[in-house]
Amino acid sequence: MDQERAAEPLTEYVQRVNRGIRAFDRRRPFVWDLHFTGFWVAAALIDYSGGGWRTIAHDPHLPGPLVLALSLGLSVPLFWRRRHPRAALLATAPVALLNAWSGASLQAALLQLVLVHHIALRLPLRNLWWATAVMTAPVCVTIVRYGDDAGPWNQQLGSMVLSIGVAALIGVTVRTRRDYTAALEDRARRLEVERDQQARLAAAAERARIAREMHDIIGHNLSVITGLADGGKYAAAKSPDRAAQALDAIGSTSRQALGELRRLLDVLREDRPEEARRTPQPALADLDRLLDGVRAAGLPVRTTVKGRPALAPGRQLAVYRVIQEALTNTLKHAGPAATAHIDLVYGDGGAVTLTVTDTGRGGPLDAPTDGRGLPGMRERTALYGGTLEAGPRPRPEQGWRVRLHLPEEPPQ
Repeated sequence: MDQERAAEPLTEYVQRVNRGIRAFDRRRPFVWDLHFTGFWVAAALIDYSGGGWRTIAHDPHLPGPLVLALSLGLSVPLFWRRRHPRAALLATAPVALLNAWSGASLQAALLQLVLVHHIALRLPLRNLWWATAVMTAPVCVTIVRYGDDAGPWNQQLGSMVLSIGVAALIGVTVRTRRDYTAALEDRARRLEVERDQQARLAAAAERARIAREMHDIIGHNLSVITGLADGGKYAAAKSPDRAAQALDAIGSTSRQALGELRRLLDVLREDRPEEARRTPQPALADLDRLLDGVRAAGLPVRTTVKGRPALAPGRQLAVYRVIQEALTNTLKHAGPAATAHIDLVYGDGGAVTLTVTDTGRGGPLDAPTDGRGLPGMRERTALYGGTLEAGPRPRPEQGWRVRLHLPEEPPQ
């Protein structure tokens, strides 16, 4: 630690000390105001008690109490220079006029420049006009009362205006830098807030995506397992071989669900193996295996395909999941005698139209306690600018229909 401090550049040390002083001033402004004012009051009193004011006074024989009152009247108002700079300057104005009229010519009158600096620093700049008038009025009084004895009028007036300009310019410069720094800090805070908001939105979107994937995987496979278990229970008494086949199908479906779930959870691990990151998502090539499991669960499914599939992997996953969710809902709600039909029409440029219909009794599309099936399908469809329609088939037909349309892929 000592070596680090020894190697610290002088500028960084000065900045660190400056930050500490500013922090202390923000916490206890009264202390700094008191010390600053006390310093200049002491300087004014030293000028008074030492008689130094007489060396430039037009009337060096003024009574002591008057000079003391003028010294205090020009220095004490500095205590309010930051909180009320305008009132402080107005409070010193009559004292400065009396100082000029009496001929004391106390240099404590120059402390008004500190008040002008704070007016430029803290108040609208239009206040500098009347502040300049207040500051130049005593100069005009001196010129009128003492004439050539006070020196050329243009030099006196020009010197005062120049001093006011310098004090105001310093105040404006400090104010501009302070405002610029505050703007940078505000922008940094807003960027930090936006970054946190983006992170929360990304986390929420990722949670929704994971929930959608888990719903599609677990919901479908459990529905298939439920159908197989119900069929095996009825077949156990009459056909033990069919019951054994159902149990085998339950086992393979369970292992498939566990495998997909394990791959999904591996993606969430920071230390996930490389093969987990490379494991592909289901595609339309896996559709036959999906349909075999649904048929084994007791739902007859027919498929009609028109055109040649030329879909990107993301679009294939969307179509696959919509088919999976539609058949899962048919297994859960359509009844034991229902059948399903899948109609796939591939167009040019990655366009595809999918229609899944069933002949069930037309129950609700999603379980009321779930609420993720249909929203999940709509979210997947919206990712590619498509449309999704789900509802009862038009009478006199019975059952439900899910229709998905994905438009052509935009040119790259």
